[in-house]
Amino acid sequence: MSKVRDPAKIHPAVKLGLELGPIVLFFVAYLALKDRVFTIAGAEYDGFILVTAAFIPLILLSTFFLWRLTGKLSRMQVVTAVLVTVFGGLSVWLNDDRFFKMKPTLIYLVFGGALGLGLLRGQSWLKLVMEEMMPLRHEGWMKLTRRLCAFFLALAVLNELIWRTQTTEIWVYFKTFGLSAAVFAFFMTQGRLFTDYAIEDPEHGKDSPAG
Repeated sequence: MSKVRDPAKIHPAVKLGLELGPIVLFFVAYLALKDRVFTIAGAEYDGFILVTAAFIPLILLSTFFLWRLTGKLSRMQVVTAVLVTVFGGLSVWLNDDRFFKMKPTLIYLVFGGALGLGLLRGQSWLKLVMEEMMPLRHEGWMKLTRRLCAFFLALAVLNELIWRTQTTEIWVYFKTFGLSAAVFAFFMTQGRLFTDYAIEDPEHGKDSPAG
């Protein structure tokens, strides 16, 4: 009988490339085409719209390859791919960049709202998707979930403020670097929580009972 491949066996560099590659390519392509206007079938499209049109199949392909290599996708990856397709498609179809700019707002509202709903039920739905990476006690998961829920909702508001008040170029920089840096900074500032609520290894834990 053939051995089933462990779905977690994927080189970190490959995984990172598939997750961040489409975003980097979007940014580079935007910088190259941002000042150009293209006439297609009698309609004029600026560079942002064309880059958005190319980004949709790119994110779908990267999501497909992640699934093929790992055997699974996170809920965030699935929702992101769906919203990119829907709102990116609307921007291209209607030749209106506002729909694509709303996409991060919807993503953060969906996940912030989902975490909030779980909290109202006395549960940490964050634990369901991250428990293997960060084993924490129940109190730690609840506290981290409350913080991440508030953080996601704040990012949704911030994205709305940026795209509605700033230029497209500023929004692209914000989306490419600002949002990623904010998420990284959030988890970096949770180090104390991870330490205080970590589950000790029963074989090596410092609190193991004396013989």
